[in-house]
Amino acid sequence: MGLFDKFRKKEEKPQEEADEMIELQKPECSGWDAITAAFEELYPDQKNPKHYGVLVPWELGGDDPLTGISIYETAEYYHFVTYGLSEIFEKETDDPEISGYGMEFTFRLKRSCIAPEDEDGELRCVCSILQKVARITFSNGELFRADEYIYTGQTTGIDLHQKSALTGFILVADKDVKSLSTPNGKVDFVEFIGCTDDELLAVKNKEMTVTELYSKLGSDVTDYGRSSVL
Repeated sequence: MGLFDKFRKKEEKPQEEADEMIELQKPECSGWDAITAAFEELYPDQKNPKHYGVLVPWELGGDDPLTGISIYETAEYYHFVTYGLSEIFEKETDDPEISGYGMEFTFRLKRSCIAPEDEDGELRCVCSILQKVARITFSNGELFRADEYIYTGQTTGIDLHQKSALTGFILVADKDVKSLSTPNGKVDFVEFIGCTDDELLAVKNKEMTVTELYSKLGSDVTDYGRSSVL
């Protein structure tokens, strides 16, 4: 069983009850707004980025724990950011210093490695991966931090058609989006970078560190078409 298979679904609620709860909810959005403001500072010309949300929230029995994922664009890459691992609405946890799990995920995907007809599918594929990893946190409490790695053990690629040599990830601090101090506490941005099986095994076997592999890659932009740097 691979890492992405280890997650559970919360108990579903009757649709009538779910509809009533949705209607009654009028949450504050200070955490959400803080994340959006940070990315709008980085991409000031993009006030309405692509956004993939969920139809049924996780707390009402939905499959996906992240409330949404926004995607900002440059000529070179797509920049994904998640909403939901931190407290994007009202403060609910006891620790005033940390917002929720204290993190959100980011990911940069190289545009030129995607065929135009596959664009939406590839973007949704990345969103699905980020949701699956977030599901592990929501289900098991496992945190994902910079300087760690995700070795899936899978032999197929992480791309839509599973043809890429990239099968897992290293995690680094997003170099362009610093930690935020929000009304709900601190949020770190943990960036995923796609890596090959042998690269990840080198880290897993302590032949090199995440930092050393990141330096060898020379970029935080995931390129589905690249080969191993080892």
